[in-house]
Amino acid sequence: MLVGVPKEIKPQEHRVGATPATVHDLVADGHEVLVQTGAGLGAGLADAEYVKAGARIVATAEEVYGASGMILKVKEPLPAEYGLIRPGQLLFTYFHFAASEQLTRAMLATGAHCFAYETLTRDGRSLPLLTPMSMVAGRMSVQLGAYYLEAHKGGRGVLLGGVPGVEPATVLVLGGGVVGTEAAKMASGLGANVIVLDIDMDRLRYLDDVLPANVSFVHSSPYAIRELLPRADLVIGAVLVQGARAPRLVRREDLKLMKSDGPVVVDVAVDQGGCIETCRPTTHDDPTYVVDGVLHYCVANMPGAVPRTSTFALAAATLPFARKLARLGAAAAAHDPVIGTAANILGGHVTHPGVAEAFDLPAVAPAQAL
Repeated sequence: MLVGVPKEIKPQEHRVGATPATVHDLVADGHEVLVQTGAGLGAGLADAEYVKAGARIVATAEEVYGASGMILKVKEPLPAEYGLIRPGQLLFTYFHFAASEQLTRAMLATGAHCFAYETLTRDGRSLPLLTPMSMVAGRMSVQLGAYYLEAHKGGRGVLLGGVPGVEPATVLVLGGGVVGTEAAKMASGLGANVIVLDIDMDRLRYLDDVLPANVSFVHSSPYAIRELLPRADLVIGAVLVQGARAPRLVRREDLKLMKSDGPVVVDVAVDQGGCIETCRPTTHDDPTYVVDGVLHYCVANMPGAVPRTSTFALAAATLPFARKLARLGAAAAAHDPVIGTAANILGGHVTHPGVAEAFDLPAVAPAQAL
């Protein structure tokens, strides 16, 4: 297999889909790897390092897409890349199809085989390719929330941990998965009062055992969320429904329940459509906006702000699956049940039920699509 690694073109996206270690192992398996020049610079990886590992450097994305049977990326293709994708070509990246009908229909029209990091599931539950970036995003959500709570950024002028004699901020975390857990760790470590909501009581019991005493837990419901919003200085949206659109947990009318002097919401679920109704994707260049007095941070590729950490964490997680896909091609979806969970679109057919449900499209099994 000839594997291509293009340079990411999403605004302020400095991650890259493969490290020199990725290239080394793919070449050792007998594959050829093309890397677009400068693809790794944002993560501190020079072309020479890829060459040393066995890659061939090419000048343009057109060369990468035109020659490669498999494309290894970080973020979903943008409209400028749609025309470069060929029937039967294999793409392995984050897609988040359920959040974009345009992307879904564009990839269906290409006839390509689209394998999504975010839906690859092991042991029926764990999401090994989503977890490393969820950990980064969860930790960053508190870091960013604390920053935007500063008065000169439009926030309430509140220090998360307070000081002796002044109560700390209250951080409301919607969801107790990987993002929510990491957010709770960071916020509690800074001394904030943290409230985690989740619908899974077993998960809440587990988190109660492992998180510190300044974290409390509430079974999530629309009523509970509305009761807690007036207390929140920072709300972090951390809900994931695997492969499907995030549920809307906070409606626009609910924002009126929040404090009136600059509370902040950070919706990490924006990649999947957001769990706050007023969420819309923003960029690192223009990350925030205000709705009804509430400052929103909704950057759709948060880990792209720390590209070195993110690239190495992601590449280490994707490597074993990338090697299997490079060896078996799209047929791996029919023969390997774990790889099969990553198959979202194969040869013009939707193969993931969450994507099909999002846009009322028919879904077929991977084996049938192939």
